[in-house]
Amino acid sequence: PVPVYKPFSSAVVPTANYGVIQKLFTERILVIDGAMGTSIQKYKIDEPDFRGERYANHTHPLKGNNDILVITRPDIISEIHSKFLEVGADFIETNTFSGTSIAQADYELQAEEEVRLINKKAAEIAKECCVKFTAKDPSKPRFVCGAIGPTNRTLSVSPSVENPAFRNVTFDEVVAAYTVQIDSLVAGGVDVLLVETIFDTLNAKAALYAIEQYFAEKGIRLPVFISGTIVDNSGRTLSGQTNEAFWNSVQHAKPLAIGLNCALGASDMIGYIENLSQCCDCFVFAYPNAGLPNCMGGYDQTGKEMREEVQPFVERGLVNMLGGCCGTWYDHIEEIADLVKGYEPRKIPRVEEKMRLSGLEPLNYTPDEKNMRGTFLNVGERCNVAGSMMYKK
Repeated sequence: PVPVYKPFSSAVVPTANYGVIQKLFTERILVIDGAMGTSIQKYKIDEPDFRGERYANHTHPLKGNNDILVITRPDIISEIHSKFLEVGADFIETNTFSGTSIAQADYELQAEEEVRLINKKAAEIAKECCVKFTAKDPSKPRFVCGAIGPTNRTLSVSPSVENPAFRNVTFDEVVAAYTVQIDSLVAGGVDVLLVETIFDTLNAKAALYAIEQYFAEKGIRLPVFISGTIVDNSGRTLSGQTNEAFWNSVQHAKPLAIGLNCALGASDMIGYIENLSQCCDCFVFAYPNAGLPNCMGGYDQTGKEMREEVQPFVERGLVNMLGGCCGTWYDHIEEIADLVKGYEPRKIPRVEEKMRLSGLEPLNYTPDEKNMRGTFLNVGERCNVAGSMMYKK
C-alpha cells in the first residue's frame, strides 16, 4: 500500500523540550559538539574493541564501524560526550552517523534488531550524559541530537558510469531505513532529530518524509535540524544544488534550524552561511571542519586558530548555533563556547513571501501584477528542438 503523506500540521503535539530549545535559540548563541569520528580515532582502538562480546564470532571485519562502539565500548563514547559537554556544548550528537540498515549492510549488520539496538543504545548513552550535566547546572540544560547521516548510497547519482539511469537503492528503501533509525533514536530519548551532512537532497527528502510520517503516526513533534554539505568552492552539494536551491527544496519540512557542516573550513564556509542567513526564516547554524585536511588526511588547525576563523560568523550576526565537524576536538569546542558568550544570536529576518522552487538553481518567483504576461510562469519546453531555434543550434 502507498503510505499517506501527512504534511506539517498543528495536530501533532510538540515535545516538552521543543519550546525550551526554541526559546534558547533566541536568547544566546548555542554550541553543538565537535567530531565524533576523529575523536574516536585518537583512542587507537582495533578489531577486538569493535567486536566485544556481542560480535566476537561475527564473520565480517568490523574495524571502522564506529556506530557499534556504543555496544562494544560504551565507555569511550560516553567519555567523548562528557568531555564535549564539559567544555561547553549545549547539544551533543549520538554516535549514529551510519546507523541505518543501508550503511550497516557493509558490515553485514543490517538486521533490524542490530540497527535498533545501535540507535537506541547510542541515544541512551548521550541522554545519560546530558541528564548528568543538566543536573549539575540546571541553568544550562543540555540536549541530545539524534544524528541521521546521508547513508553510503545516493538516490540522485548513478554508481555506474556505464548506466546513468541505474540506482542501487530506491526512495522507499531509504525511507524504510530511516524510519527504523528515527523510531529507535526517539525510543532512546533524543531531544532533536538532526539530518546532517546532506550531499544528496533526495536522500534528505527521504529522511524528512520518514520523520514527518513518524510524527503523524505518533502524534508528537521533535525539533528538526537540517544540515547540508557544500562539497567545495563551487558552492554546490554533490548532487549539484546551490545553497539557496537546497533551502528551497527542504523548507517545506519547517525545520527549527538549518545549517551547513563538513567538507569546508570556516573561512570557506562563511559566504554560504551568510546566504542561508539571509534567505531562511528559521534559525541558522554552522559546524565547519578544523580547516582543510593535510596531505595525510589529518587536521592541523588548533582551537585558537578555529576561534579566529569563526569569529566573523558571530560578529556579523549570521548564526544561532556554532560547533565543529571533522578534526574538531575538545579545545576547538571550548574556544567556540567561550567566543559566543560575548555575542547576540542572529535575528530571524522577515523573508519576502514568494513562490520558491528549485532545481539545481533557486527559482524565487513573484508575479508582476502590472503586466498580464508577468502573472504567468512557463515551466518546461525550454529544451525542445522544434520550438526553440536557439536550442536547436
